[in-house]
Formats: sequence, structure tokens, C-alpha cells
Amino acid sequence: MRCAGVDEAGRGPLAGPVVAAAVILDPDRPIAGLADSKTLSAARRDHLATLIKGKALAWAVAAASVAEIDQLNILQASLLAMRRAVAALDPPPQQALIDGNRVPSGLPCPAEAVIGGDRYVVAISAASILAKTTRDAELLQLAEIYPHYGFERHKGYPTRDHLAALQHFGVTPAHRRSFAPVRRVLSVSSQ
Repeated sequence: MRCAGVDEAGRGPLAGPVVAAAVILDPDRPIAGLADSKTLSAARRDHLATLIKGKALAWAVAAASVAEIDQLNILQASLLAMRRAVAALDPPPQQALIDGNRVPSGLPCPAEAVIGGDRYVVAISAASILAKTTRDAELLQLAEIYPHYGFERHKGYPTRDHLAALQHFGVTPAHRRSFAPVRRVLSVSSQ
């Protein structure tokens, strides 16, 4: 059975898209070292991402934009990105295992939520790696456009440095206006 692992990256940051990936691994081409992306170094994630893209039966990455996050909310935007990633798989999956406790509606196959799946299901681990490496690459691009914010270091998460940069330089188009720290800066600057 073609079973896709699905995971997302970027629910907590104040900036950038939320990115989801779906991966159908090839049982005849195993990939050693797959694990939850949060437990791996950036170099190890990048290496594994290359292997996943080369050896998987199918893989897809999709995102929900900052505007979609602000319009829908972060949970719904994450589910939308997952739905897009699963729909982009070719060949399509016969089943999807989704990291977490929610299954996106409208998937093209039966699906099951797996709490902690990025630690226990290698296809979900593979998806977590692709989602994280893709989102990190996007934040490195944002760092070039907005060099004063430190996106290359904190990847948009609300670190002390990021919050200080928001206060000092203001909100960029890459920031999620629906997130409280960004909303606070906007409300102060509009007074």
C-alpha cells in the first residue's frame, strides 16, 4: 500500500509561511537515519532531504502563505498546506499518516492522525525533514531581503532578538499580523 507520511513546519514562528510535506517512501530503497527533524542538525537534515528526494516513490512540499495564515488561523493554514502536499503526490497515496492529532479534511485518501508520528513513523520523519529544510531555505531568503531581523538565526521564531528587531524596525510583509507580538507592534505604531 502506498502510504504517505505528512508533517508541517513553522506553526510557531511570527514570520514566513507554514510548510507541509508528504512523502511516500520506497520500501525497496530504505533511507538510514530518518528521525524527527527537530532532533537532527541542519547539515544532517539537508543530507537526508537530498536522499529522500532521490529515493522516495513520491514527495511533495506545499505551503500556506502569511496572508492565508492571517485569514484562516495557523491551525487551518497548517491543515491547508498538508492537504495541498498530499494532493500533489504522484502517484497518489492510498493512505496518509498525519503527524499530530488532526486530519485535514478533503484528502484524496483515508487518513489517520499519529501523535508523535515524526518520532515513530519513518515516512512522517521524512516529511518533517522536507518541510523543515524547505521552510528554513525560505527564511534564509527572507534574511537577505530583511537583513536586520536575524531570520537566518531564529527562522522567524519569537526570540528576544527577533522581538527587539520588530520593536526597532517594525513589521515586514513577511510577518504574521494575526500573531500577538506582531499585533502589539502594529497597534503601538498606529497610535
